[in-house]
Amino acid sequence: MTRAVPPRLAGHPAFLAIDGTVAGGRALLVARGQLVHGCTEILAEALAALAGVERVDLDMGDVEFMDPGGLRFLDLLGGYSHRETVPVTTANWRGQPVQVLELAGLDTADPLRTTAPRLSEPGAERLHVLEEEVEQLRRAIASRPVIDQARGVLMALHSCTSDEAWEILREASQLSNTKLRDVAAAVTAGTETDGPPPPREVRSALRAALARLGH
Repeated sequence: MTRAVPPRLAGHPAFLAIDGTVAGGRALLVARGQLVHGCTEILAEALAALAGVERVDLDMGDVEFMDPGGLRFLDLLGGYSHRETVPVTTANWRGQPVQVLELAGLDTADPLRTTAPRLSEPGAERLHVLEEEVEQLRRAIASRPVIDQARGVLMALHSCTSDEAWEILREASQLSNTKLRDVAAAVTAGTETDGPPPPREVRSALRAALARLGH
């Protein structure tokens, strides 16, 4: 017999959805969205619908972002597995969540093989460091579009490859002691109608980086 697992209930935030099927005593769940604050409530609802299952497998391939709230998600899964004496696995982790698992010292193939740090344990300081690292990743993801735009501008103006454009931006950032995102923003702003040219130190650094690459 196959039955559907109820998806996220109405009234909850749309940052995470968990759905799937149960067949032959095995629940196959698919998580989509973000593992952030509040994700444990959505997981608890999905687990509550699994009465009588003998195994739970979660596909995490569509989870696009994870912060320390994801550690509580894993804690809840581990607690469920122990309490119900049911094997639980998570698989197919990819992208940014893998970096968070690595920072937390967890197995990136199946983090339930290891124990996620809890706030009440001595690992709280480590968790604080993890929060800072995740925030840096969040900012990096947010800045990616402008960096990609700047790479496109450099490729069009100087007939360089995407990798060469990246090196130009990176070197200009180092030479001018300017954040990479700010260098990229200056490059893209300069292409707009009546857009301001890059600051003098950024222009000088860009020229030096271009010259080094023979452009």
